[in-house]
Formats: sequence, C-alpha cells, structure tokens
Amino acid sequence: MENFLILVAEDEKSLRELILRALSFNGFQVASAADGREAVQKVKDLTPDLVILDVGMPIMNGYEACQLIKSDPNTQNVPIIFLSARGKVDDIQYGLDLGADEYLVKPFNLSQLGGQVIKVLQKYGKV
Repeated sequence: MENFLILVAEDEKSLRELILRALSFNGFQVASAADGREAVQKVKDLTPDLVILDVGMPIMNGYEACQLIKSDPNTQNVPIIFLSARGKVDDIQYGLDLGADEYLVKPFNLSQLGGQVIKVLQKYGKV
C-alpha cells in the first residue's frame, strides 16, 4: 500500500489527523488539505491515487472541489470518496452524480473508511 498516495481534505483538524494516522498505519502515503481550494491545488500538484473529500469545508466545499477535479482532463480520473454529515438520499446522490465513487456519512468508523479506500482502488485496477 506504500505506493498509494491518499489526499485527505477535511477542515476539522482532529478528524483530518485521525484519518491521516489511520491511513498511514495501514501503509498508505498521505497528504492533507484543510479546505476545498487547497484540495484542488494539491490534486493538480500531487496527482494522488485517491481523494477523500469532506463536503462541508470552508472557502470551497467538497462538491465544488469535486466538480473542478472531475472537469480537469489531467485530474478527472482521480477517484473521490466523500465524507459528510449530510446523509439524506438527495445529498448522497448529488455527490455520486458529481463523479464521486463512494459517499460515507459521518460518523463512520475508520475500518469502514479503509475498506472503501481499498474497494475504490480495486475498482480502478490500482490494487
């Protein structure tokens, strides 16, 4: 797993650090962003294997960041997993319609997130 770079975009510092530690513990390389605009820039700069995007971030929310990532020919194939406290069917469907591969509703457990990361990487033939 050490060959895979996961970008975690989450504005809540304690949750972001928890996710980063869990992914690192499972052998992934990790990078982080605290808002959507920073996430979009880091996707362009780092070309991660997968992005975990919080929906409710400042400056640019996760939905907007996803739209920019998916509309750029250089980054459109980067897999995205949304994290959100918004768990209504319409919210989930909207995220998936924007191009996300998975949508996890907070609170979630870290093993669930790890399983989704592996599932999405497998979907793209990376694992």
